[in-house]
Amino acid sequence: MAIMELLLSQLINGVSVSSMLFIAALGLVIIFGLMDVVNMAHGDLIMLGAYITYFVTTVFHASFFLAMVLAFILTALFGVVIEATLIKKLYGKVAETLLATFALSIIIEQVVRMTMGPEDKFVGLPIEGSFTVGSIVIPQYNLFLIAISILILLATLGLFFKTSFGMQLRAVTKNRSMSQCLGINTTRIDSLTFAFGSGLAGLAGALLAPVKSVMPYMGTAYIVDGFLTVVLGGFTSIIGTAASSVVISESVTVMAGYMSEITARVLVFCIIIIVIRFKPEGLFTSERR
Repeated sequence: MAIMELLLSQLINGVSVSSMLFIAALGLVIIFGLMDVVNMAHGDLIMLGAYITYFVTTVFHASFFLAMVLAFILTALFGVVIEATLIKKLYGKVAETLLATFALSIIIEQVVRMTMGPEDKFVGLPIEGSFTVGSIVIPQYNLFLIAISILILLATLGLFFKTSFGMQLRAVTKNRSMSQCLGINTTRIDSLTFAFGSGLAGLAGALLAPVKSVMPYMGTAYIVDGFLTVVLGGFTSIIGTAASSVVISESVTVMAGYMSEITARVLVFCIIIIVIRFKPEGLFTSERR
């Protein structure tokens, strides 16, 4: 009975962890999968969103929901600046985008460290309390994370598949030169897409701030897991990203209940490597003619 309760508790915790991983990886799949830009500074955008939340809620004592909105807007604007000054000339050059954004990542981290200091900052839980099911305790904020991740998924799918912007974005992704010939403003689409992906990273930082320490290097931990999630789910599949985040987080969380977390991560990563070896396009990539 104790074993079953431990398994159920780990499964429930895995759902909340997977929701955090999905939110962190969604902006990455948009920028990396759809725009073919390896954004190594994605984790730093998450970190900036967390710092914005810290200042809004802890320093200025404003609403956490206001912090979420500001984190999205400000990091999206920062994404516009990055795209216009750095990424714009590097489309189609994957290696160059990797090197450029890696350098940008180091600059952002060092600037934040010099201005904010190396000390950890903390953000209080906006939703306190918990539910108890038997001997299993479920924090209410974890349920909020799960709900908000579902809303973000539905909103992103609606934006990409139910609006003219999404139609133009998919057209540019499939064939950029033909889209330009048809009169689509690809420069505007690129800027808005990069801004949206960056804004999602900032929103992820806002949601992670109450459960993680806010520090200059906090986003680094999500780069590896984020890229693994995108690669496993399929480079251009938003649904695949959601599914792979659940698979990865649940596997690590459940296995960590019976062994060390490091061992669990190593085993999961080995399984992912084997899957990618036989299905390099990812598990949820649609077939092409």
